[in-house]
Amino acid sequence: MKTMVALAVLLLVTAAALADEPAVSIRDAPGHDAVEANCGACHSLDYIRTNAPFMTPQVWTAEVNKMINAFGAPIAPEDAKTIIDYLVRNYGKPG
Repeated sequence: MKTMVALAVLLLVTAAALADEPAVSIRDAPGHDAVEANCGACHSLDYIRTNAPFMTPQVWTAEVNKMINAFGAPIAPEDAKTIIDYLVRNYGKPG
């Protein structure tokens, strides 16, 4: 019985992981491509829209730096600046 339950759970988890999810779109503005390529390589771009109401320019800067320094995101310095500028202009709240 335990084997059957484990198998059922495994099948449900696998099915959920394979489900087609619609692509998340972010605002089309300068820096869009850098954000999609660098940020979208590791996580859903939904995080941007979900967290935007709370993100000041300082917090977006800290978040991008955290991705690079703490999580090892391979983002070039010029891309980091482009990403931060994009996030602040399009999803930042006044600081």
